Amino acid sequence: MGESKSGSRSEWRTPPPHLAEAAAAQPGGWIYEISTEYVDDPDGYVPVEAVAGGWAVGDDGVLTGEYEPNPRFGPPQDDFAKLSEVDHFLAWMLGDLPGVVRDGVTDALVEQVPGSTVDWMKVTHDPVFLSGGIPQPAEDGDESPQTMTLVRAGMAVPFALAVRAPERRREILWGVYSWVAVNLHRPGEHRHRSWFDVHTSPERAAELLKKRLYEVGTPAEDANGPYRQ
Repeated sequence: MGESKSGSRSEWRTPPPHLAEAAAAQPGGWIYEISTEYVDDPDGYVPVEAVAGGWAVGDDGVLTGEYEPNPRFGPPQDDFAKLSEVDHFLAWMLGDLPGVVRDGVTDALVEQVPGSTVDWMKVTHDPVFLSGGIPQPAEDGDESPQTMTLVRAGMAVPFALAVRAPERRREILWGVYSWVAVNLHRPGEHRHRSWFDVHTSPERAAELLKKRLYEVGTPAEDANGPYRQ
């Protein structure tokens, strides 16, 4: 055994012949072994736990025999690390932010296909948070920074997940879960709405969030369903 450039322990094995063609297209790189037990489409989203290991490819496009096992290989797990240390109003307003997001996504899936269950879910990119409010005029002689009354707030959380529906095969989805709340300055009148956008990039979701933040609770809101109270 030896140590790879990444610092992980590597092994020397006889390379499988069927990887020769793929290796020829990746000189100086790596060919990764993806388990079909956890992923059906290796060209789609692949959680790190689904990668059994990697084969090193020489500069000549030939497998060297060096194999690096993945110490995290196994059943994919939830990963909400990017939500765990969020410093935003919504984090303390909603409390368990990862739980709110997971439950919201699960509810959206069940609404589409009753009986659906989520095997695992991961936050894949940094979430986007936006807020809107009403500036408060400063009192005469007050030189402190202008204050603002918070009226609305929202978030867009990029995700990947595996879902199972009754009598259907497992499916891996990726996209963005968005959530907007309004009337935050009026106790008892809070309203919120969520969106489950599949195959939507984080950049596109951030653009949509800017628009949705000021549409919820107004005549401009789309007609896909009522916002919730």
